[in-house]
Amino acid sequence: MASSYGYYYFVPQLPSLSWGQAPPMSARAFLDMAARMLDAYDVGRMSALHAGAFGIGPDGEEGAALKARTLDGGFSRGWREWEVALRLNLARLRAARLGRDVESMPEAPSSPSDAAAAAARAMEAENPLEGEAVIDRARWNAAESMQGADVFHPRAVFAYLVKLMILERQASFQAEAGFSQYRALYDAILERHRASGEESTGEEPK
Repeated sequence: MASSYGYYYFVPQLPSLSWGQAPPMSARAFLDMAARMLDAYDVGRMSALHAGAFGIGPDGEEGAALKARTLDGGFSRGWREWEVALRLNLARLRAARLGRDVESMPEAPSSPSDAAAAAARAMEAENPLEGEAVIDRARWNAAESMQGADVFHPRAVFAYLVKLMILERQASFQAEAGFSQYRALYDAILERHRASGEESTGEEPK
């Protein structure tokens, strides 16, 4: 379906996005701006995508909305299929690693193949944070492959929202890792200060 005129005004207002950068705006700010410039039907579908982009249950209300064919040229449906494939493959791989029975679990689809491959690579990561980065980079690549060549088409704008959410997600992990490092450093300083005080008073460490 052809782009509506609103997209020709909306798209030039959006900051460019690159993998690894800090998000230039929040997904909520994006939706607020979209609400002022785009059709309410499209904005509603964007809100549903925002609510369920990273793993809403298949029977959830948002999930039902994402399964509908919309003005985004099928982006929401394609994205949902990709994300479900990723999560089912992750679930089975994690269960197998923990020695649990996987035969009773839902079958993990081999297609889209990049979703299944991303799950396998994430399980090989050295730590959970690295695994999440592998997953998010695969999500980013998938969104780019689905967005199409026409930057003014709704499909490309829906892909932009997903990529913006990925940047937000990665930023939250980095902030959490930074806080953990700060706490470790702070605790080490306190411990050294406590030990120094005990040495100066001649007290035995407790």
